[in-house]
Amino acid sequence: MAVTTEALLESVARIEPILREHAAEAETRRRLSDAAAAAMKGAGLYRMWIPRAYGGLEVDPITALRVLEEVARIDSAAAWNLAISVATALFAVYLDERGASEVYGGGDAVLASPLFPPGEAVPVEGGFRVNGRASFASGCHHCDWLLLTAHIMEHGTARARANGEPEMWLVALPSGDFEIVDHSWNTVGMRGTGSNDVTVRDAFVPRHRAGPLVAPESRPSMPQGFEGPLYRCTYWPGVGSLVSIALGVARASIDELVALATQKTPAYTASPLCQRSVAQFQAAQAEAKLGAARAYVYEALREVFENAVAGHLVGMQQKMKLELAAIHAAIAAAEAVDLVHAAAGSSGIREERDFERHFRDVHVITQHAFSSASRYESVGKLMFGLESDWGFFEF
Repeated sequence: MAVTTEALLESVARIEPILREHAAEAETRRRLSDAAAAAMKGAGLYRMWIPRAYGGLEVDPITALRVLEEVARIDSAAAWNLAISVATALFAVYLDERGASEVYGGGDAVLASPLFPPGEAVPVEGGFRVNGRASFASGCHHCDWLLLTAHIMEHGTARARANGEPEMWLVALPSGDFEIVDHSWNTVGMRGTGSNDVTVRDAFVPRHRAGPLVAPESRPSMPQGFEGPLYRCTYWPGVGSLVSIALGVARASIDELVALATQKTPAYTASPLCQRSVAQFQAAQAEAKLGAARAYVYEALREVFENAVAGHLVGMQQKMKLELAAIHAAIAAAEAVDLVHAAAGSSGIREERDFERHFRDVHVITQHAFSSASRYESVGKLMFGLESDWGFFEF
């Protein structure tokens, strides 16, 4: 039986005390706490985009985004690692049935997918020998499987496609086949994600756990269990899932400002913050920015999924719209948090309050490759009929 959005949100509410209790620990240790990861797994949240055929929930993209936003409102680091794992389930379409079954067959696998820079995969009998170092491996401390990109090497050179570009493959490795590079996640925000670099040294990956990253129309078929409309969207719902974390952070920031405004009287003034016109303006403007950005993301993602339900693959116009919505949402969320930060005054810089963490976290999210301002140019090139520099539009 399909799980409802309300049931998942109730599950989030049940684990909220655990997530809040361990958020500070994650910040200090620069990795998600074991307790937070276990709570999300116990609540079934990692299963959201794993197929029902494999014991997953296979919920629609809108449901998943609502859940991720709610987790992000509570703890941005937990939500980010959850979003990465959930979105990584969409990459199974690039594996064959045996590989997909091995990686996702447990129904609640925790996944990580640092996709850049690509490693090197040397063909050997039965598969490949893989080496490389990848960055931003969010969730690497708790993942069961790590999915990497790799170039296929022949005689010391990357094998090329017909257009001259190197072939890009996806390879899946169990947790014991990579090493986490300690002290490689030193950032101003999103510290609790533990998005360290990882290294792979001469790991054997059998052929069934590797597959070429090719355009959807070039794939012969979907792996068994991945025939549903969610997987016809390829990885595009994942673009929405990542930016939903910024929306959740902005939501938390605004809510905390509203709570503060009735309690605080700014220094050297006689009226509480809630009665100051500048704070009223900033709070309302932040709410409007968040609401508009959120509506654009949900509209774009809904169009992608409805198209998939109708039996179609994601079209270029839909990809462009969802990419624009993601970029706009990340920037708008940061602008909303900036307005809150200004309205909160000195409360915004004190570590004993959450305002400063929201400020740091949301600005880190704006630098992610899928939602950074640089992607405006990537979409703009397509609008002018030029070739985009963003290779993911191919998939």
